[in-house]
Amino acid sequence: MIKVVKFGGSSLADAVQFKKVANIIKSDPSRKYVVASAPGKRNSHDEKVTDLLLQCFRLAGEKRSIDETFEKVANRYREIIRDLKLSFSLDEDLAGIKMAIMHHAGCDYIASRGEYLNSKLLAAYLDFPFIDAEDCIFFDDAGKLDSEKTEKELSQVLSLHEYAVIPGFYGILPNGMIKTFSRGGSDITGSIVAGAVRADLYENWTDVSGMLMADPRYIDNPRPIAEITYRELRELSYMGATVMHDEAIFPVRKARIPINIRNTNDPKAPGTMIVSKAASNLVDTVITGIAGKKGITALHVEKDMMNSEVGFGKKVLEVLESHDISFEHLPSGIDTMSVLVESKAIEECKGSITAEMVKKVNPDSITIVENLCLVAVVGRGMVATEGTAARVFTALARNHVNIRMIDQGSSEINIIVAVEEKDFSTTIKAIYDEFVK
Repeated sequence: MIKVVKFGGSSLADAVQFKKVANIIKSDPSRKYVVASAPGKRNSHDEKVTDLLLQCFRLAGEKRSIDETFEKVANRYREIIRDLKLSFSLDEDLAGIKMAIMHHAGCDYIASRGEYLNSKLLAAYLDFPFIDAEDCIFFDDAGKLDSEKTEKELSQVLSLHEYAVIPGFYGILPNGMIKTFSRGGSDITGSIVAGAVRADLYENWTDVSGMLMADPRYIDNPRPIAEITYRELRELSYMGATVMHDEAIFPVRKARIPINIRNTNDPKAPGTMIVSKAASNLVDTVITGIAGKKGITALHVEKDMMNSEVGFGKKVLEVLESHDISFEHLPSGIDTMSVLVESKAIEECKGSITAEMVKKVNPDSITIVENLCLVAVVGRGMVATEGTAARVFTALARNHVNIRMIDQGSSEINIIVAVEEKDFSTTIKAIYDEFVK
């Protein structure tokens, strides 16, 4: 059996956490390939190493001294090495990185060094080989992951090692420059490694015992999710559930590799299993989870007989495309079409967008509605259960929440409502109380 294990920044924040990680890995010989993040916060007042490195990058760009900030970075690693009692040094690497910052190395290179250094340190502590991600994770000229080349090279490199540590978060461009994934991208690296070695299981270790049915900021002690499908996870991740980077789903989903979200600080907890196909669609709560995102603006376009006007929707979306704006949802009627987008994406260009739409499609009216949010109710159990939508809408009506939009995907595993931002927490609580309490 082969397991790929990824540890997040909180799991590798200091020597105490390193010892927990080592115990977890050594307790199971099938945990062969380890993906490491940069050191995270040790407490609420602490700073992440990646944030400190990016601060150094900004200071250097402003021609200001980086000495004090960079020393914080260096001291984090030196403290871990000292507390682990290792005869190992990163001083040469640190000196090289500091020099690179002072000579204006690229932002992605600087941002990736936290993972690079932490992985070298973890490899030394575990006595595992260190495999640099820049040698086996490749991006194309457009900055997108070259999946085919990466899988081929990565599987070949790792086949030479029974155990290894690989830094998360970055790879390399064809021109030899370091390229990073978006923040939280170590999840993606772990997924890529799992796919390349055809792992039996991808364990993603963090500081929570799996996924919860709702955000604990809005629900007290929300119920944990024992099992969730890739499709359900994708829906919840996209809508704001942040236990795992949503792009990390695709490499393992393609290979049908299950994911286990685990807690480094509570390794006996079973966590959440993410699977291609659940053992049953019978879920005692009907729904699997609730998630939402704020900051949504709706563009309502009205025109008589728009349904018979060929290319109407295409022309509307072309206006957004010309401003490099993607849409969140696209509910429509016979004479109406609504486009929901992130508010920050159109904040500076609302006027020009509406003017261009008027020119392109000559609508009867265009209305902009701001301060909306989207809330998704997700669950495979909804397909086989009558009255789920009615329960959602009744729960919201009972709590005096006005629904501005309703959308249900063709897969029938989600119901999405748009409500005013002021009703965000009320909406989540009302739905949770209806199905779980």
